[in-house]
Amino acid sequence: MNARDVQEKTFAGTKWREGYDIEEVDAMLARVAETLTAYEEGRAAPGQVLTGDEVVHQRFSQTKFRAGYDQDQVDDFLDRVAVALRELEGR
Repeated sequence: MNARDVQEKTFAGTKWREGYDIEEVDAMLARVAETLTAYEEGRAAPGQVLTGDEVVHQRFSQTKFRAGYDQDQVDDFLDRVAVALRELEGR
């Protein structure tokens, strides 16, 4: 997984059922992309990049009757992100 994969990721929208707050998810994805860019450029320093554990423990506000992102899609993608970050942390 690389920064571009994260920047290009899209999720199905929700409106009449619970979803995740779009702005919160987008902000998290921006942090993930910044972290992956730092790794790609060889400038990732401990304490300055997002960790896999931080991704796993991230919680988002839920939406209902307003636009949001599909929770299952976001969760599945962030699980993949956490695995990728943990692999990078182990190097």
